[in-house]
Amino acid sequence: MDIAFAQLDERVAKFVLSGASPAFANTLRRAMISEVPTLAIEDVRIYDNTSVLFDEMLTHRLGLIPLKTDLRRYKPKDECTCEEGVCPVCTATYTLSVEGPGMVTSSDLIPQDPDAAPAEEKIPIIELARDQKIVLEAHAVVATGKEHAKWQPTVACGFKNYPVIVIDGNCDACGMCVDECPRGVLETEHGKVNVVEGRLELCSMCRLCEKACLAGGIGAEPAIHVSADESRFIFVVEGDGSMPVSEIIKRALQYIQTKSDDLVEVLTEITGEGADEEVSY
Repeated sequence: MDIAFAQLDERVAKFVLSGASPAFANTLRRAMISEVPTLAIEDVRIYDNTSVLFDEMLTHRLGLIPLKTDLRRYKPKDECTCEEGVCPVCTATYTLSVEGPGMVTSSDLIPQDPDAAPAEEKIPIIELARDQKIVLEAHAVVATGKEHAKWQPTVACGFKNYPVIVIDGNCDACGMCVDECPRGVLETEHGKVNVVEGRLELCSMCRLCEKACLAGGIGAEPAIHVSADESRFIFVVEGDGSMPVSEIIKRALQYIQTKSDDLVEVLTEITGEGADEEVSY
């Protein structure tokens, strides 16, 4: 199994996963979405709210604000040893006190820990009119997207099969497939139809080129064939800013490995085989 990155920065990653099954590719996708823990506001104590929003609606909006998360510093509540259930190890605290008129944004949410500040400063929360006011205290805890979408570290995470385009020798280079391709993947050069260098991965496998080739009357079968490589996948992952996208990928893979090790351990106990022995069925 190989991973080749085409793009990797703080928020976005694009890579090709090779030598894997569709099941594993989907497992990785689901792990990145729902198994990587992040901070999100869970409890809010509202002291004053004269805005047009009910307390519950205001709390819901606060919960959806992405928060910077350092998992070396914060632990889930069930792993913390504090008695109160609220301590700097398992909880990040925020205060908000704003009076209108004006727009309340995520930058008005003041963190007790600067390293756990909102990932974006200009996320709108609510617009206050004159004499309207909001005063509150919020507590954020670590959990996963499996529990609620507000703990998902990704805003976009998906994959597609790697496209394969084969052009037969009976192609007459009429160019109809080139004109029909919506992504500019094909070109006509030196009397032949070719895939434009560097654009193969942009192919959406819509097969409009195949239909155009048939419409050209070249024969009963198109001279161009589009298919998918069942062992290669193009991933695009976009993080919400709570942590670098590279850490999201790494922790998702660690989760898969941990679950795999747990399964091997259970199977070993059931079969009575030694850990180093080969299990036969």
